[in-house]
Amino acid sequence: MKENEIKDLPNKEEQNKENNSKDLVVKKEKPFKEKKAKWLRQTSLTVLLILIIVAACIGINIAVEKANLADFDFTKDKVYSLSEQSKQIAKNIDKEVEIIIINQNIINQMVGQQYNGVEDISKKYNGINDAIKIEIVEDVTSRPDLTDEYGLTADSTGVIVKSSEREKILSIYDLYTTDYTTGQLKNTVEEVLTNAIIDVTTDEKPVIYNLTGHNKYSSDYLYYFGVDLEDEAYEFEDIDLLTAGSVPDDCSVLMITTLAEDITEAERDAILDYIQSGGKIILFSDPNSTGKEMPNFQEVLDEYGISISEGVMLEQDSDRMLYGTPSAILVTVSPYTSVTSETNMNMNACFMTAGRIDIADSERLEELGVAVETLATTGENSFYRTDYSIETATQTDDDEDAGNATVGALLKKTIDENTTSELIVYSNNIFITNLQIAISSQYYSYALDFYNNEDLAINSIAYLTGRENMITIRKDAEQSTYTVTQEQNTNILAIIFTIPVVIMIIGMVVWQFRRRKK
Repeated sequence: MKENEIKDLPNKEEQNKENNSKDLVVKKEKPFKEKKAKWLRQTSLTVLLILIIVAACIGINIAVEKANLADFDFTKDKVYSLSEQSKQIAKNIDKEVEIIIINQNIINQMVGQQYNGVEDISKKYNGINDAIKIEIVEDVTSRPDLTDEYGLTADSTGVIVKSSEREKILSIYDLYTTDYTTGQLKNTVEEVLTNAIIDVTTDEKPVIYNLTGHNKYSSDYLYYFGVDLEDEAYEFEDIDLLTAGSVPDDCSVLMITTLAEDITEAERDAILDYIQSGGKIILFSDPNSTGKEMPNFQEVLDEYGISISEGVMLEQDSDRMLYGTPSAILVTVSPYTSVTSETNMNMNACFMTAGRIDIADSERLEELGVAVETLATTGENSFYRTDYSIETATQTDDDEDAGNATVGALLKKTIDENTTSELIVYSNNIFITNLQIAISSQYYSYALDFYNNEDLAINSIAYLTGRENMITIRKDAEQSTYTVTQEQNTNILAIIFTIPVVIMIIGMVVWQFRRRKK
């Protein structure tokens, strides 16, 4: 390197001074006012961003509410969705239907807004079929047409479902009921609305006649089952063949329950004539434990090649009985029969003190022109007992092995090339009654409410009446609840909305404090 070039280079001491001078310039703090203004600008931008996000959320919610989009329901039992049955029925409606909801806000206050509201469920029907119109009336006094026609007042609640032909009025007690055995509130809105829609749009309701005169159980024990049938748009009536003379022409299904004594010859002949005309019968019969002879009724059963046993079925497998009760057996309902295939689901039923269905051999069935489908069977470890004096619950040498015994069957009898009579028989009657069955020292349940007892019975009638779209597993919408005071409700809402805001404010302060320390 040349000498003059060396002279031009700054010495080490001068270079260090220059670097220190630059560091001082870089590290020099900004004035307080400038820092404060920047802090305010950043805070303002953060608050503005939060307000924009909140406004966007509110806007999206309003848009979704108006669009009436389908909800995403991830609950196991699809509590917040319409059942497949309701969806199918809604799709098939070809008449104008109005669902008028009276004072939805008062309904929410009475049952709690945590429940799937009438308005919310009603909109789901409209989303499937726009022929189903929804109207919300909060100020009844502004609708003199409703107050005059239905006698409504400012505080009235309920739902009016109407078509051009008929209407049905539903009270809040139809929509929500309390199960006093469990203390749970039962939301029946979907079930009741679907049934009301069927009711007001069905041109002709199938008539189910219940044979009376010789029954073991009075009609009182079938009350809830009858209500269930009427809710599904059936007519349910008692009939005494001795006074009627014959099975009425409008009979869709003749229902026979456990007999305490034999029917008369006149009644037998009336039922045999009904069978020859292609009649449909459903039989719910407990075993003939008294051994009383019933030759006239047996002639009716002989037309299908069956008989009901005198003995009772008992279970040994603890997983297939109610706790500690071998006579309350859980039966296997086949999912592949004409009656059950539409459900696409497995059903379980609980038969109590059930008998066994004895079916003739294949040669005899062929002579009768009868085809058989097995609907329900017992477990493989069940057994059959005829000696009722035996008190032990376990199988003895006097009992008969009877695993997978038939306790439910569909029998189709060919009368001629154009006529077929059908019989569905269950060797149990108790399972469709409102007999109270103890489930603990404090609680009981009606026999009809165990497992899918109700579904099995009503689906069987739906099959016999040709209403396959009514065959389904009905949704259980029971929900536990609690009641809070107005003050508690206010505190809960304050916590829900205040805590997130406080957390955001604390977060912004901490963030700014850390920035200032840097």
